[in-house]
Amino acid sequence: MPQPDGFLHIQELRMLNLNLTGKLAPELGQLSNLTVLNFMWNHNITGSIPKEIGNIKSLKFLLLSGNQLSGPLADELGFLPNLLMFQVDLNQITGSLPKSFVNLISCRHFHMNNNSISGQIPSELSSMPALIHFLLDNNNLMGNLPPEFSQMPKLRILQLDNNNFGGTEIPASYGNISNLVKLSASFPFSIDYQFIQREKGYKYLFLIDRFM
Repeated sequence: MPQPDGFLHIQELRMLNLNLTGKLAPELGQLSNLTVLNFMWNHNITGSIPKEIGNIKSLKFLLLSGNQLSGPLADELGFLPNLLMFQVDLNQITGSLPKSFVNLISCRHFHMNNNSISGQIPSELSSMPALIHFLLDNNNLMGNLPPEFSQMPKLRILQLDNNNFGGTEIPASYGNISNLVKLSASFPFSIDYQFIQREKGYKYLFLIDRFM
């Protein structure tokens, strides 16, 4: 029997790996009960991520990896209080990371790698309390690595390699990230003695020569 609200009662929209083309419609933001929005691995979905998705306060999984999405990330996407996974890796996203993402208080997996995101990483993102995976490798980020990332209590994987950071040293404070098991960065970063003394719990520490 048709629901009186049309399709607005839908809780999960799983459209992954279907060779879909076209753009994501702003009307997706009207699906107010949605918890899963998954368009991964369609390869040919283009255009920007609609800012209206920021209206779906119930959303837990925003999974858009493996497409041709472009343009900047809208500030509105930072106002999803229940979001657990935010994956837009392997697209063509540009622009800077919005400071509004600090409001993603439930987010555990933040996968922005393999895009063309630029600018400085906002130090404010260190206040994301639930973050476990922070993947920003293979972008055009620049500036210094925020030492405030040492304040992320649950962080386990931090991938920063293949960007354009201007600093030459990984902050010694990163040695205080007690749960970190993987840190990847690119030369010309160096590691000072204080950092080495503190990173004994790491399982994986990669310094990658981006020009190899």
